[in-house]
Amino acid sequence: MHKKRGQQSIVFAVPPVITSTANVVGPMEGDGILTEFYDRILEDNLDNNDSWEQCESCMMEWAIRAAVAKDNSVLTDVDYVLAGDLLNQLMSTHFALRNIGRPFLGMYGACSTLAESMLVGSTLLDGGFANKVVASVSSHHDTAERQYRFPTELGVQRPLVSQWTVTGAGAVVISAVGKGPRITAATVGKIVDIGLKDPNAMGPAMAPAAADTLWSHFNDTGRPPDYYDMIYTGDLGSVGKALVIELFKEKGIDLSTNYEDCGCMIFKEEQDAHAGASGCASSAIVFTGYIYRLLMRQKLHKILLVGTGSLHSTTSYQQKESIPCIAHAVAVEI
Repeated sequence: MHKKRGQQSIVFAVPPVITSTANVVGPMEGDGILTEFYDRILEDNLDNNDSWEQCESCMMEWAIRAAVAKDNSVLTDVDYVLAGDLLNQLMSTHFALRNIGRPFLGMYGACSTLAESMLVGSTLLDGGFANKVVASVSSHHDTAERQYRFPTELGVQRPLVSQWTVTGAGAVVISAVGKGPRITAATVGKIVDIGLKDPNAMGPAMAPAAADTLWSHFNDTGRPPDYYDMIYTGDLGSVGKALVIELFKEKGIDLSTNYEDCGCMIFKEEQDAHAGASGCASSAIVFTGYIYRLLMRQKLHKILLVGTGSLHSTTSYQQKESIPCIAHAVAVEI
C-alpha cells in the first residue's frame, strides 16, 4: 500500500497507538492553567541538581521512565528512543539517555521536536521496524536563556512580543498494538523563512511555517480543517496564533473555531509570560497531559498537533541571518 499522500504527507496503513504519556514541569508551569494535568511539579528550577542543565536532563529521564512504567512495560521493551531538546548538540538529551540504555536517535526541530519524533517513530512502527518507541523532549527556561539570550541573573527586560521558555519534559510511548489514540497521518514540514531577524519575535517568524504545513496537510490528505475537533500548534503564542488565523482568513477559511496554540494554554495572564509559552516542552506538556487525557476520555476524538520550530542559533543571530522556521504535523484519533 502506497502510504505517501501528496507532496509532504503520510497516511499510516496500520496507525500506531499512543499507549501512555508522562510529563514533569517546573514551579511556574505548575502554578499555571493546566496544573491538574501534570504528573510531577518541581519545587524549584534546580530540583537538587548542581545546574539548570542537569535539572533538564533529569526531567527528561524521569518522563521517559514514568511513561514506560505507565505502559506496564520495562525499558528493554522499547526498541528506540527518539528525543531532543533546545541546547547545543542536544546536550540535555544525551546526558538523560546515558542511564536509559536503549537504542537512541537524536532529533532536532527546535520546538517542533516532539511532533517530529512522533512522526518518525510512527513511521518506524508502521513500517514494521519496531514494536515500541518513545518520543521525548525537554526544555528549561534558564538553560535556554543562558544559551540563546542573556544570563537570567542579568534581569534583562523582555519585549512584549517575547515568550517564556517552558521548564518541563514530556514522553510519549507509541506502540504497534494496544489501546489508546492512534496516529493516523502526518505531514513533514518545509523550511519557511520570511526574513525576520528578531529572536524575541519567534511567534511571528514561525506562523507562516505553521500555516504552510497546515495547508499542505489539508490538501495532501483531503481532510478539511473541520475534520478535526481541535487543531493545536506548538508554541506560536498569542501573536503567532493570531497571524495563523489571519493567514487562513486570506484563503477564505475561518480557523478560529477549532484552533488553539499550546503556548497560550500554559501560563495565566498574571504570570507575565508576555506573548505566551515556548520551548520544546510547550507542546509536550500540553499534549502529554491535557490533550491526551481528553482523547482518552473521548471528549476529543480527532486532533491535529502541529509542532513549530524556530531554527536560529546564537551563531546565525550574531551573523545577522534571518530565522528559518519549520512545522511538522501529526494527526491523532480515537
